[in-house]
Amino acid sequence: MRFWEILSTVFFYITLPFYYLERVIHKKSGGWKEKFGFCENMESDKVIMLHGCSVGEIVAVEDMAKKIKANFPEYKLVITTSTLTGQNIAKTKLSTVADYITFFPFDIPSCVNRFLNRINPSLVLIAETEIWPCFAFGCKKNNIPLFIINGRISDLSYKSYRFAKPFFKMVFRNYTSIFTQSKEDKEKFISIGNESEKTEFMGNLKFGITKNDTEVNLGQEGFRILLAGSTHKIENPILIDTYIRLKKDFPDLKLLIAPRHLERVSEIEVLCKNENLKFGNRSKDDKFSNDTDVIILDTLGELKNMYAVSHLAFIGGSFNNTGGHNPLEAIIWEKPVFSGPQIFNFKDIYSILTNAGAAKVVKTKEELIEGMKEVLSSNKYNEMQNSCANVFNEQRGAADFVISKMKEVL
Repeated sequence: MRFWEILSTVFFYITLPFYYLERVIHKKSGGWKEKFGFCENMESDKVIMLHGCSVGEIVAVEDMAKKIKANFPEYKLVITTSTLTGQNIAKTKLSTVADYITFFPFDIPSCVNRFLNRINPSLVLIAETEIWPCFAFGCKKNNIPLFIINGRISDLSYKSYRFAKPFFKMVFRNYTSIFTQSKEDKEKFISIGNESEKTEFMGNLKFGITKNDTEVNLGQEGFRILLAGSTHKIENPILIDTYIRLKKDFPDLKLLIAPRHLERVSEIEVLCKNENLKFGNRSKDDKFSNDTDVIILDTLGELKNMYAVSHLAFIGGSFNNTGGHNPLEAIIWEKPVFSGPQIFNFKDIYSILTNAGAAKVVKTKEELIEGMKEVLSSNKYNEMQNSCANVFNEQRGAADFVISKMKEVL
């Protein structure tokens, strides 16, 4: 390990100027003092540290952070991120939960040791796949229990990780346990060097959302609702045309469309007028009727409640380069989900959902139409509903699993 510490330190200082310039050029620079380990001194012997690299990981551990504070109120909670965007979202979502939010240190001995001496964590949780050799060794040297939670290894990373098994085996000796979000990921961690008795399946933290049982009246009785949620500019005409073509075969079908940005409402209204579709606006409390085909959700904060009254859902941001939005708000209500091909923001979630048969990712508008036709006209709908329920039952409870393991240590 000593050789690795020397090698990583030399490599770090050689590449630091280039890394600094890249961060500044792309306006992602921030937290340099903290990354060198010059963070606040917590002055406490009871600290739990929770790390999420960037936005996706912080969103995933939001519920986890709240459960930690509820179950261990005597401990201070420190949340760290590696990126500036992750730091910003952590401060937005978790500033009332965490006692301190800062940056994860650079993975060289001097920065790690300085950071650990100041934070002095009693236990460290690292979300997903952040494997930092010097940090792991620093925790082991200071007798700090270190866990990976919600662990995952992508297929692409796995191909390269297998060739470095001796290295990972050395690093994993410093971890207390690794808890994975899927049984497949569990086997991957074991195959690259972690001990089987230190690797457990926990489920996925992103499935920790709950239903918001709010009554919604859109005049939906007697109709089936296609909910197009968080749509972007390029997707609005796609969904309008999809609806028109589906309605020819399914006259009881209605469209509830929720643009991601409210400035798109007027564009959707024009699209409806051009196609002679009678539409209403949620802000005016308009309702579906035999005459009204489309309701535009032009209000804020209501989308997740609307999945309760829908029949099936399209999740937007997936036919452009946005990377998709969260499909679980529909899945928790047991609504079959369709999405375009650009889902990199939720790739791990869609992998679970598509493998379970709860969601379908399509490449084109024609595939979207044909896929929805099949679901609307066959027993496929009930099958996908059951899959939605089953996948949530399998994945839920991940945060409680981690809490129980923490109690064994603390």
